[in-house]
Amino acid sequence: MQIYKLGKLLINSSISNSIKTTIYLYSTVSIARKTDSKMAATAGAVLKRYDNIVKSEEDKRSYRGLELSNHMKVLLVSDPTTDKSAAAMDVGVGFFCDPKELPGLAHFCEHMLFLGTKKYPNENDYNKFLSEHGGSSNAATYSDHTMYHFDIVPEKLSDALDRFSQFFIAPLFTENMTGREISAVNSEHEKNIPSDIWRIDQLDKHLSNPEHPYNSFGTGNTYTLQTVPKEKNINVREELLKFHKKWYSSNIMCLAVLGKESLDELEDMVVQLFSSIEDKNVEVPINKEHPYTEDQFKTVLYISPVKDVRNLNIVFPSADLTHEYKSAPTHYISHLLGHEGPGSVLSLLKARGWSSSLIAGDKPCPRGFGFFHVAVDLSEEGMNHIDDIVKIIFQYLNMLKKEGPQKWIQDENRDIYKMVFRFKDKETPRSYISGIVHYLKDYPMEHVLCANYVLDEWRPELIEEMWNKFVPQKMRMSVIAKKYEDELDQVEPWYKTKYAKKPIPEETIKFWEEAGLCPELKLPEKNEFIPTDFKLYTLDEDVTEFPAIVEDTALMRVWFKQDDQFLLPKANLFFDFVSPLAYLDPLNCNLTHMFVQLFKDALNEYSYAADLAGLKWELVNTKYGLILGIGGYSNKQHILLQKIMDKLTNFKIDPRRFHMVKDNYIRNLKNFNAEQPYQHAVYYLTVLLTELSWTKQELLAATELITIDRLEAFIPQVLSKMHIECMVHGNANKEKALELVHIVEDTLTSSLSMSPLLPRQLLLNRELKLEDGCHYSYQVENSVHKSSCIEMYYQCGLQSKEDNIKLELFAQIIQEPCFNILRTKEQLGYIVFSGIRRSNGVQGLRIIVQSDRHPNYLDTRIEEFLESMLAYITEMSEEEFLRHREALARHRLEKPKQLATLTNRFWSEITSQQYHFDRANVEVAYLKTLTKNDIIKFYKDVLEHNAASRKKLSVQVISTAEGGAGSQKEKEKEDTPECHPEKNGPRTPDVISDVTVFKSSHEMYPLVQPYINITRKGNRCKL
Repeated sequence: MQIYKLGKLLINSSISNSIKTTIYLYSTVSIARKTDSKMAATAGAVLKRYDNIVKSEEDKRSYRGLELSNHMKVLLVSDPTTDKSAAAMDVGVGFFCDPKELPGLAHFCEHMLFLGTKKYPNENDYNKFLSEHGGSSNAATYSDHTMYHFDIVPEKLSDALDRFSQFFIAPLFTENMTGREISAVNSEHEKNIPSDIWRIDQLDKHLSNPEHPYNSFGTGNTYTLQTVPKEKNINVREELLKFHKKWYSSNIMCLAVLGKESLDELEDMVVQLFSSIEDKNVEVPINKEHPYTEDQFKTVLYISPVKDVRNLNIVFPSADLTHEYKSAPTHYISHLLGHEGPGSVLSLLKARGWSSSLIAGDKPCPRGFGFFHVAVDLSEEGMNHIDDIVKIIFQYLNMLKKEGPQKWIQDENRDIYKMVFRFKDKETPRSYISGIVHYLKDYPMEHVLCANYVLDEWRPELIEEMWNKFVPQKMRMSVIAKKYEDELDQVEPWYKTKYAKKPIPEETIKFWEEAGLCPELKLPEKNEFIPTDFKLYTLDEDVTEFPAIVEDTALMRVWFKQDDQFLLPKANLFFDFVSPLAYLDPLNCNLTHMFVQLFKDALNEYSYAADLAGLKWELVNTKYGLILGIGGYSNKQHILLQKIMDKLTNFKIDPRRFHMVKDNYIRNLKNFNAEQPYQHAVYYLTVLLTELSWTKQELLAATELITIDRLEAFIPQVLSKMHIECMVHGNANKEKALELVHIVEDTLTSSLSMSPLLPRQLLLNRELKLEDGCHYSYQVENSVHKSSCIEMYYQCGLQSKEDNIKLELFAQIIQEPCFNILRTKEQLGYIVFSGIRRSNGVQGLRIIVQSDRHPNYLDTRIEEFLESMLAYITEMSEEEFLRHREALARHRLEKPKQLATLTNRFWSEITSQQYHFDRANVEVAYLKTLTKNDIIKFYKDVLEHNAASRKKLSVQVISTAEGGAGSQKEKEKEDTPECHPEKNGPRTPDVISDVTVFKSSHEMYPLVQPYINITRKGNRCKL
């Protein structure tokens, strides 16, 4: 695939501030328009206004750009219909400007800005204010900039901006919090150590020019921010103050604000709060010299990964061409080199059995220089043909050079991007604003919205200039595989990645230089999937508010909802193919997965053009069968759907692809061991509580039985005995919806001998019911990560209107103090989460902490926190309680911003067989009747330590890695407070030693019954 020009994500180089629960709300606000006198008062604070910002034809929001007198750039977005306001600040300094003796200082500064300012000194004032008013926040540090963002209910935007602006005016950097927050930075680093993405990225930096700022360690840890400063007598707090004072200057800041207010009102708000930020007239150095020196070229790195992955990475140095966004030469090359259709590099590599995926394009990079990279995953056979794969890539480049730049390809991409920009989905305010703010410094103000969607200039000479530099003499290569582990003699210092750097033999360089052409490689065909008709269907006379059944037979049930809200030429189709064979045993589960992966692999060449044209599809295997989803522009969905169904019913297995897909599947099952401990905790809790759940170990053991013969026999079996539940939502009328679903029905019934299922074969899994007063613990070991983890789950029973809302309101109230106490104050770990777990109609409260402390200790800290919440809520003022209640109400009533969001909400009700499409309005009406005493009673009934009906189950993931918490048991026993039975419950829980015995000794909850009166699926009826 190509790395798309639009929506590029900066994932490798970002350093997230923290994991925080995001809560979205909506509200209305009425503020009088600014008077002429106010305009006059702010006129001197604004150097320039931009009212000519190019926006999409479908975009109803109003925009204004500003340059304040302190040279801060500002984008204002007025959206009177928004139910959430948001703001983001991008500061044009990152870890490239860390002092040499303090790596990680910029990242540490980002952390500390959340913990108090002179005007708002309480360390949790900012987060508490946001939490009480339906808001959330986060931040990230990059190499050359740092970004902060938040959202809030609209009427509190001004108050939130006031607190936010103080980050950049007068932070406290309090001494005791400075020392404490270093632990959070260190925990964040420890979390990333086993991540191959972070390891390889840091190795690339480590091997670059030592004099270049790219050669840096941007995260920081205890060693760089505490140990070394103490040894060198450096006061870290003083260095933080210096760093902030030097670099946090308004002239390198960009602010974006979205609110309900008019542009004039937003301007007044911003001018009052942000024009006082000091302009220090700083100039951040832009390093146009590339960090790769000559000794980096014509070299190959052999790298040992944590996970069992096999990858080939090729990197060419390139220039920073951000300013050439109108012609985008990099995009032209990545579009072709990363293409997946017939004649592409990937098509040839797959045909030879050497690879399954290829990514090509610009690597996210700081200003001044660039990297163009090609990443290829390798099969076992592909490991033996690395030089041949590189040759094919150069053969493709030679073909491009021979053909020359093709204007029709640029025009085709231009038309696609114009279409995407015109019909761009609305995003949540926070993601929209945080995505835009960085562009204020990259592009002219009038083009900040459209810069990633315009291809108005044709500059073939730039394309040729760029690809002419992609030659073997200017290439750097790395091969990542477990097989090299014992052959590597060097270690990167921060992540301890084992590697070896070797020169590429001159005869190999010559082999690539003389690659010539390959007749199997060619330019892609013209894209026939680009929509040509954007008309909207006339609304049916009987258009419904929610999905309605328009056909119901023994084989198929069809739900339809015509879009009358978003009014875009898009639709979403879902097909749930339910088969009891799909998850009958671990082997069948494996066979279903193999079928899905091979099918997607086989159809990829055909469907890639559709994907480029904004027509997406996905096929996934579930516990109940298969789910097919198609979304995007409705014009040509029927063509793609017909092709999918034809392929599905006539599918033939390619033996070479079978073995590659099987190998990938087995490695993915094994690689689960290297996932984060909190992911293990979540997974094992599901295994314990779900009626039927095959474990990774059971699936892995059954992979030995996967054969081509078995799969060939299985596919027609699983397809011929099923029930299909469908939903069509979007730009279609009832007639069109039935036409689409009949493509599926007709293709299946004409090709296979279909046999419908009985209603009882369509029942869902149930959830295990814990007994009153229980406390269970399940322990598993993790040998990869130093961190351990605990997930504490307090089961609260079946979902109902009343209990849903009581649990949600309790979770809303404790979310901020949970993070503040366990993460900020006690520094138990970087990952601290509290929220609700819902599965199979049963719900409960869960608290997750990933930490270098032993889970036994974490258990006591979480219990003490939960116990303290009774006094916290009891002493809470009525006004604060009502703020939380209103915050939850607005979150629940927040309108979906995209068609897909609403589709997924409807589809969730359908697949859960609850069909409560108006759930939000019904439950919020009940929410507004709740009092503080109701929540206190709920807590005392099911969550208090001595409550008769309390049900507790904890999953403990214990690290056995070197330095992990599992090796500190004796120390932790000393640190762990006594657990008094009368206070914290039994000192020792009932340890689950056998999952099967545990599950067999418990009953199951009944399934939640449908909210509406509906005939069970599978009954022979037709509307």
